[in-house]
Formats: sequence, C-alpha cells, structure tokens
Amino acid sequence: MPSFDVVSKLDRQEVMNAVNQAQKEVVQRYDFKGTGTQIELTDEGIVIRANSEGRVDAARDVLETKIVRRKVSLKALDTQKTQPAGGATFRQLIKLRDGIETDKAKELVKAIKGSPHKLQAAIQQDCVRVTGKKRDDLQAMIAELRAADFDLPLQFVNFRD
Repeated sequence: MPSFDVVSKLDRQEVMNAVNQAQKEVVQRYDFKGTGTQIELTDEGIVIRANSEGRVDAARDVLETKIVRRKVSLKALDTQKTQPAGGATFRQLIKLRDGIETDKAKELVKAIKGSPHKLQAAIQQDCVRVTGKKRDDLQAMIAELRAADFDLPLQFVNFRD
C-alpha cells in the first residue's frame, strides 16, 4: 500500500553556518561598531545581544537573511520577545523548531482525514504517516498540505509504492 511521511526536520548545520555568517557580518558592518552586538547558537536556540532593541532587531534581520539564503525556512524559528539583559544590554532568544509537536500532528491528521481523498493518517513519534490505495491521492494530498499553512516547514519523505 503506498505511503509517505510528513516530517519537519531542521538542518542544524545550515543554521550553524547562517549564525556564523551573520556574526561575521555584524562584526564587520560599520553601523554595528561599538554596539556590542553578538549572535550565538546555544542549546536553547539562537541568542542575540546588543545595546539597544533597534540593534537587536537589525541583527535579527541580518540573521534571517542569512538563514533564507541557506534555504532554511523561517517557520522553523520561534522568535521570543526582546528583554533587558542587565546593564544597558538587550537580549532576544530565537528557539528552533524541530519535529512535529503533538498538537500540530493532530491538526495534520484532521486535515488529511477531512480531505475528499480516501487516506489514512497515523502519528508516529515526530512524523505523520499517510497511507492510501492510490498513488494519485497521495500526490494530491502532498499538494494540499503544501498549500495549507500549518506554521511549520513540512517535508515529505519515504514515498513508497
């Protein structure tokens, strides 16, 4: 029986490269001189530090540009509010989304089962497996899921006949 998996994987190597490129650009750019702006990748996500909220926003813009050039979806970034970090500095945390959370997986299953195609969907850890009798139905479902907005970067893998 034909099937495919819906996953949301984040390419951490590309994110790391984008963070490194953004940090290099921030260090070299004239408008960031003397602002103490830093972009770093930590266990909890990407942390941006600067001496003003405007500088944090500008550094985030540089980072997002680098991430898009590396073909990583911005939907994988969960931007938190900018907070004062003591002294005259501000800090912003950008969490990285990897995998499909249970709530989003349930939304995907509901959308798949609500479609006119005769398909079955099952949640398996951090992916959703979709099975059906016809290959055409599966391909139509992939197109529908791409068109729908689930606020996640979705990839479709393991397509089997």
